[in-house]
Amino acid sequence: MMLGFALGGLEVMLAFLVGGLISLVCFGLWIWMLIDCLTNHGIAGSEKLAWVLVILLLPFIGSLIFLFVGRPKRKTV
Repeated sequence: MMLGFALGGLEVMLAFLVGGLISLVCFGLWIWMLIDCLTNHGIAGSEKLAWVLVILLLPFIGSLIFLFVGRPKRKTV
């Protein structure tokens, strides 16, 4: 006996499409925060290394933390 309901082909395809789009957005955020951290002159050397490690080791969560907590305003050079 099967519990729940069976998904049809369209529902499975839609689920994969939504999951793929969410994954793509997360990957884009990760790359954006990594590049922003590496190119931001408002972050000192050792602090920059720590943020890069946080972003690399905790890809999505680390990117969000850097975006909301650790991202200083850019200094113009």
